[in-house]
Amino acid sequence: MEHKSIDMNKDGMDNNIFVNDEDKLHDECGVVGVYLNGKSEAVEAGQTVPMNAATLAYYGLYSLQHRGQESAGIAVTDGTEIKVHKQLGLVADAFKKENLESLVGRIAVGHVRYATAGGCTIENAQPMVIGFKLGSVAVAHNGQLVNYEQLREMLEEAGSTFYSTSDTEVIVKLIAKSYKKGLERALTDTIQMIKGSFALCVMTDNCLIGARDPNGIRPLCLGKIDGGWILASESCAVDAVNGTFVRDIHPGEIVIINDDGVLSFEFGEKTSKRSCIFEYVYFARPDSIIDQIAVQEARLRMGAMLARESSVPADVVIGVPDSGLGAAMGYARASGIPYAIGIVKNKYIGRTFIAPTQKERENMVFVKLNAVKSEINGRRVVVIDDSIVRGTTSRRLIQILRRAGAKEVHFRVSSPPVKFPCYFGIDTPSRAELISSAHDVEEICKEIGADSLAFLSTDGMFEALRSCNPEQYGYCKGCFTGEYPVAVPGELNGKRCE
Repeated sequence: MEHKSIDMNKDGMDNNIFVNDEDKLHDECGVVGVYLNGKSEAVEAGQTVPMNAATLAYYGLYSLQHRGQESAGIAVTDGTEIKVHKQLGLVADAFKKENLESLVGRIAVGHVRYATAGGCTIENAQPMVIGFKLGSVAVAHNGQLVNYEQLREMLEEAGSTFYSTSDTEVIVKLIAKSYKKGLERALTDTIQMIKGSFALCVMTDNCLIGARDPNGIRPLCLGKIDGGWILASESCAVDAVNGTFVRDIHPGEIVIINDDGVLSFEFGEKTSKRSCIFEYVYFARPDSIIDQIAVQEARLRMGAMLARESSVPADVVIGVPDSGLGAAMGYARASGIPYAIGIVKNKYIGRTFIAPTQKERENMVFVKLNAVKSEINGRRVVVIDDSIVRGTTSRRLIQILRRAGAKEVHFRVSSPPVKFPCYFGIDTPSRAELISSAHDVEEICKEIGADSLAFLSTDGMFEALRSCNPEQYGYCKGCFTGEYPVAVPGELNGKRCE
């Protein structure tokens, strides 16, 4: 995950916008799909009006904003044509009232994106739409294809023209290429060709389709709404439209939703479930449920396990907002040390905070986070964070706590050391930039200036998740161990994560 400035003057944005403002791993996007039957109606101003799928998709995307902040888009169909609106920026900036009013239809797919090597350009924004003789298809994709280059080269040799650097365009072209065989066959053919991670929402003129990769690396769930159905990356999006969470889409499952209901079938051979463990550590909202495990409960139990593995005498436990708070509460409960709100986050600094120089970027944490001196001064502090990536944020955070009068600062991390890059839809730095890949715990402790440092063990992390739901098992741990559920090329040049 590299710091980069983007040139988007044509869109009225500043050249010096600092895109990647956190020393964190980032998920690549969120997807949502809405299907309303022909009789879906709502009451507005005393009149009955048809419900609009795009409006519900908008609410869903709003709740998934944490998964991607660089572009947002919605495609909708009324059964005769697909209309799409997408724009760089946050959901609230990308959609005005008139945009939603123009997106009339009962089926919609939406997407929020976080860009990496593909670049933050409107060409890479999703959903991606293609029209051909037999109809039109819109695709919203979360994940990353490890065989993107080979598939693109094959399609280009067959005459396809590409307008983006996104691997989602490869998926769209593959579906279109096989569409004459029928939708179900086109989808299965495409899915069996792509390798890597994917959670897909696909829309045609008359149905909505969801698909999850055979390992279930990226999340996708199904919900019931008044007069229809919703697909989403997280269950919090189902809640946002007043829906009822039904279940997770199973690894290797395709669901086709139309007026007859939900048709489910599996594709390919059975493989081992390997869902992304960082959804529980950091990515997902705490109010979401993923693969039958409540995210907040997982974080509480990881924090409790961390306390059992690496307790230290202290006066107060604090968490780094926002994703470190759950683990901090769990640590405090298990250790018996009081929990306090010791760090306050400036919620109004977003991904468009201007910091043109490297030094300003590194010092940005002083603007974003501040200590509550009354909780810190003169005390031995245990501070809990979800991960350490480069270490720059951790070092400055400890400086903030010492400036607030902390007598001791003991740093605890509710995940194992991140030593390897991800190839399945998480923006990670190169291995050389990951502080844990080249330094042991003692060296990192010295580098960040803590009195002590400890990470949650891999076994402890898995045990914490098993205690949430013993029936759920199988996680991708590639970023910790270098063991990946899907074979990856020795060097993936220019990772394309969508």
